[in-house]
Amino acid sequence: MRLFSGLAPQTLMAEARQMAITCAIALATGWVFLQIGLPAPYLMGSLFGLWIFGGLCKPARPYLGIAKWLHVPVILGMGVLIGANFTRQTLAQASAWHITVIAMIGITFLVSLLAYWFLHKRCGFEKKLAFLCCIPGGQVEAIALARDLVDKDYVVALFHLVRVVIVLVSTPLLLAVTEGEQAVDASNITLQQMPGLEQMTASQIAVFAAVAIGGYFLARLGRIPMPHLLGPMGLSTLLHMAGVIELPRIQEFVLLAQLVIGGGIGVKLAKVAFREVLGYLKLASGTALLILASYLLVALLIAQIGDMPFLRVWLAFVPGGLYEVTLLALIFGLDVAFVAFHHTLRIVMIFLSMPVVIGRLQR
Repeated sequence: MRLFSGLAPQTLMAEARQMAITCAIALATGWVFLQIGLPAPYLMGSLFGLWIFGGLCKPARPYLGIAKWLHVPVILGMGVLIGANFTRQTLAQASAWHITVIAMIGITFLVSLLAYWFLHKRCGFEKKLAFLCCIPGGQVEAIALARDLVDKDYVVALFHLVRVVIVLVSTPLLLAVTEGEQAVDASNITLQQMPGLEQMTASQIAVFAAVAIGGYFLARLGRIPMPHLLGPMGLSTLLHMAGVIELPRIQEFVLLAQLVIGGGIGVKLAKVAFREVLGYLKLASGTALLILASYLLVALLIAQIGDMPFLRVWLAFVPGGLYEVTLLALIFGLDVAFVAFHHTLRIVMIFLSMPVVIGRLQR
């Protein structure tokens, strides 16, 4: 994976120091959030702690960041944990998800059209810029495409970042509002009661690492999009559904994933020059709220008609980033397979349509 290729020892030392400072701030803020009793404390704590600290202390910004050599292994491990939730029972249940799947595909198509119309027709965005800003997902690929297709690629990054932040902040609060304080306490207790590394055997740790790395390389060979996540997730899913392996969720790893994902977003927010992007920030917030409100209405309707828990449907529908939303499902103890299945399907649909739409817009 060439995570360390081309890095001088001085660079590695600097990044290690950067990671130590970043994780210390994230851990401290997460612990405070846990004591207060907030939901997803380490995820929200790392996001807000680094955002506020970096925003208020400019000299500290160069010392904050999440290195790729830590972020990539976390995503690999997330893929393995997500795949572990797909069992033979899950395959039997998947046939009953056709209503939510159809609803999710339909609202994704309609929301994309609505947001595109708003940005292009009402706000005067150039067509390609409007499309890359409005798609409800695939933010990594949209930002990568924006570097070659539009001049203002930072605007695309800002739009997707704002949407993910709103989801990460609002969803834990929805848990508290819809399920009550007991649900928040239960989610925090569930996280603390996950088995730790000391309870895992050496063979389980070896299998975990082998599935993560092997899945990544298989995805690269098959040219599957998002190989860091979909590769380990696919291999883990196949092996768990076949009954070959059975891996538990690891407390320390889920904690690390919260620090890396939440902290990474917090650091990015801290480095955004607020005055320069204030106008775009307003538009990004408005577009994100428009997209999320549309998904929220459909999720409420589906939950009511299907007599399903609202938060379960919401996490399956909300376009907050596949890594971030599945992590929330892990933290809250919800049906991760149901959530991951819907998000993966939406991401694949976006991947398949993105080159086609971009090609037509260029012509």
